[in-house]
Amino acid sequence: MSDIWYSYTNMARLIYHVKQYNANGSIEEIKIWQLPRTKDKPYGLKYSFVYIVNGERVVGYDNYEGKESQYTFKNLKKLWNDFKKDIQRCREGAI
Repeated sequence: MSDIWYSYTNMARLIYHVKQYNANGSIEEIKIWQLPRTKDKPYGLKYSFVYIVNGERVVGYDNYEGKESQYTFKNLKKLWNDFKKDIQRCREGAI
């Protein structure tokens, strides 16, 4: 199993990573990797967008196998905008 994981991670290249600590103690972290296009990842991207409040993941977009079932990826701009909108909704108490 470790050989498979090693091969997969060697094919992926981190192309964007930012971790922001907000004044209210929340954390926003975004990671985007480029990898070969596959049937499961036709855009050739793996991503993880997470918003953490009080140590709890309250908003998350992650296309790691088996993690995401409700978000349909269209493009990075839409993903970014949807993530920011959900953070704002969370701050307003709508989530």
